[in-house]
Amino acid sequence: MATAAPPKSAVDRKLTLKEVLDWLVEDGLIEKEVASKIIQDSRYVRGGAKHPFVIIAEANIRSPVQRNNVVNPEGLTVWLAARMHIPFMHVDPLKIDLKSVTQVMSAEYAQRRGILPTEVKGNEVTIATCEPFMTSWEAELSQMLRLKIKRVLASPLDIERYQGEFFNLAQSMKRAEASGVPTSGLSNFEQLVELGKAGRNLDANDHHIVHLVDWLFQYAFDQRASDIHLEPRRDVGILRFRIDGVLHEVYQVPYTVMVAMTSRIKILGRMDVVEKRRPQDGRIKTRTVTGEETELRLSTLPTAHGEKVVMRIFDPEVLQRDFKDLGFTKEEHEMWQSLIKSPGGILLVTGPTGSGKTTTLYTTLKQLATSEVNVCTIEDPIEMVDPRLNQMQVQTEIDLTFAAGVRALMRQDPDIIMVGEVRDLETAEMAIQSALTGHLVLSTLHTNDAPSSISRLLDLGVPAYLLTSTLIGIMAQRLVRTLCPNCKEKIPFQREEDHALWHSVCAPFKAAPPTEVYRPVGCVECRNTGFRGRVAIYEILPMTPDVKKVVGAGGDIPAITQAAYKAGMRPLRVSGATKVALGMTTFEEVLKSAPLA
Repeated sequence: MATAAPPKSAVDRKLTLKEVLDWLVEDGLIEKEVASKIIQDSRYVRGGAKHPFVIIAEANIRSPVQRNNVVNPEGLTVWLAARMHIPFMHVDPLKIDLKSVTQVMSAEYAQRRGILPTEVKGNEVTIATCEPFMTSWEAELSQMLRLKIKRVLASPLDIERYQGEFFNLAQSMKRAEASGVPTSGLSNFEQLVELGKAGRNLDANDHHIVHLVDWLFQYAFDQRASDIHLEPRRDVGILRFRIDGVLHEVYQVPYTVMVAMTSRIKILGRMDVVEKRRPQDGRIKTRTVTGEETELRLSTLPTAHGEKVVMRIFDPEVLQRDFKDLGFTKEEHEMWQSLIKSPGGILLVTGPTGSGKTTTLYTTLKQLATSEVNVCTIEDPIEMVDPRLNQMQVQTEIDLTFAAGVRALMRQDPDIIMVGEVRDLETAEMAIQSALTGHLVLSTLHTNDAPSSISRLLDLGVPAYLLTSTLIGIMAQRLVRTLCPNCKEKIPFQREEDHALWHSVCAPFKAAPPTEVYRPVGCVECRNTGFRGRVAIYEILPMTPDVKKVVGAGGDIPAITQAAYKAGMRPLRVSGATKVALGMTTFEEVLKSAPLA
């Protein structure tokens, strides 16, 4: 591991497969026999145009090069960078200013030299390469740019991919901007007047704009984004992705380009492109990078500087998920199963926006929607189309509300009804009437916890006796970020504050503290956040006779909560503590979503 960086005066040459394998054997990372087999295999000999890291990764060997024991080009690059004392860089497009880096060199030069500019800062430019012995371009570039060159090693796959993406995107942006008119510093009305005077504007169907919007969608899918935000400012537009519940800025585009991209998206969503004064909703059906069909729900909002667009991406795997994938423990799954098997009554799922209620309901309906029953839904909007369900969209402009929709569904011979949300007394009354006539009704509420849902329904004006006769159970839920399996680190559970926190949260429920927990570290897989993905925590309140008795007697929330605990309900924090003990998340994440009372 003592190999030094190659001298600047060395003759340019590419890494060879043999020398890389020899170094891996020397460092004890693969067996000599494995290296010999890769060399001898004609399949790999013919792949001379490929980078050695790609060839080794394709051999499907396992070694301790990475924490997860899987050899891939990025892991090999990390190893070689440390061996040769060259800084390693994971190319994260969300952190790169494409406009500045693509002005450093042409796409042709970058491809010819096998390099990628990644950052321009002061008098220094960072250039990524996957060939440590190719160095002549450094002096050449430094002289041309009059900048100091900082060379880093990056995965050959990243360099190959982003050489095309970065320069193509920047070129489309530049050409799109050149065909528009400057609008910097103008207000909304002034912009419209000036564009009208000029007689030209960016065309939403211009192939550069089409390319930018297509890139935006595919890039969002690739980054596991749940939402895409297009936010206009005075003279620029900001693109942001929500990933694992956190917003990340992706790119800043010129204002005229943002307007054209918004128009393109509205055309795809079959929305009124001319109408910019009122909010609109739409939908787009497209395909992910893996070819799966997915849908985006669009929402536009007029702001001080133009139309803001938010697109919610519906994961096509939602309808294929099982309860175990959602985060249900064995006990929670058994309790929920006992509730949904009731022949009639009301089941509520509660939580704030973005807490996974829709996913839970669709997973439940997927199980219930057999060929023997008629499952009907009234939604606003229909978030995921499923052929097993009869789904209806709320349309307030023609007075098709949730209540009117449930009234219509009652004449459709339903067995199970899903109401998107109980927002008012009329909807609550129709849901109760459906339950009283023997139907199973599932719906959502926006409340902090399960016991608060009863209080909310009583506040709406629902009589307590109707609640006790129709309500089967309530489930509150939240989403917490899960630790990255590639880099999470095991630590002993020994800090006094951790034990005190565990005792205050879990002692009343006789949950023993763990001996070990995990903490976030950060790696390239999780974008150095330490977290990757999210999982739900649950609080299930079954309406037992004792709970009904308290509700019927006009009990307040604390009284209902105590009765629920005796009936078997475990609060959100205890469900989260269970996930902490299983090594899935941290106490800090749980307390963000379910703070101590």
